[in-house]
Amino acid sequence: MEQHLSFVHTMRPAAREANAPGTRPPLLVLLHGVGANERQMASIAPAFDPRFVVASVRSPLTMGPDAFGWFHVTFTANGPVIAEEEASSAWARIARLADEAVRAYDADPARVYVGGFSQGGIVALTALLTAPDTFAGAFCLSGRLLPEVLPHVADEHVIGKPALIVHGEHDSKLGVNLARWARAQLEQVRIDLTYRELPIGHELTHESVSEAATWLTTQLGRAH
Repeated sequence: MEQHLSFVHTMRPAAREANAPGTRPPLLVLLHGVGANERQMASIAPAFDPRFVVASVRSPLTMGPDAFGWFHVTFTANGPVIAEEEASSAWARIARLADEAVRAYDADPARVYVGGFSQGGIVALTALLTAPDTFAGAFCLSGRLLPEVLPHVADEHVIGKPALIVHGEHDSKLGVNLARWARAQLEQVRIDLTYRELPIGHELTHESVSEAATWLTTQLGRAH
C-alpha cells in the first residue's frame, strides 16, 4: 500500500524475493520534467531493476492543469534563465523527501539513487552534488547542469560518486552543448561520470531509459 508522505508520488514496490531475506531494498527516486507530473516517470518505472522500490515524485510548483515543475525557467536568446531561489529549494527538498521515503518504505539508506528527465534530471544531478551523503548516485536524461549550483557542490564528498548523463544529439530544447559542458564540469569535481549521446531529440525513449536502467543495475552490482 502507498504510504501517505509529505509529497505526492506513486510507488512501484520491489519485486517479491528480488532482495535477499533480511536485506532492505534500494530506493530509486524519479523526477519528472517541467509541465508534467509524477505519471510521466511512473510510466517508465517498470524498466528498472526489480530490486528497487521506485518512488515517482510530483514537483511542488503548479504550472497549469495537472502540470507541475521544480522551478520556473525562461528561455532566452542567451540560454535558459532560472528562478534561482526556487531551484535551490527544489534540490534541498529532494534530499529531505528521499530520507522520508527511506523511512516509509524501509529502504536501504546507503543505496538511494535519484534520476530524472529534463528539469527532473537537472534537479537529480544537483541533488547528488549538494547532498552526496544522501544519494549513492544520480542519472540525468536530457537535462543540464546548472551553473548556479557549482558554488554549492559538496567538494570532496562528491569525489567518485557515480552519475550518468544521457542526452540527445538533436535536442532542440536543451542543446547537446549543455550536456558536453556538464561533462567537463563534472570531470573537474571528479565525479565517476558515464556519458552517452544518442541520436534523439528532447524526449524519453526506450534507448535512453534502457541506458539508465542498465547503469543502475551496474551500480547495484558494485554496491555489494
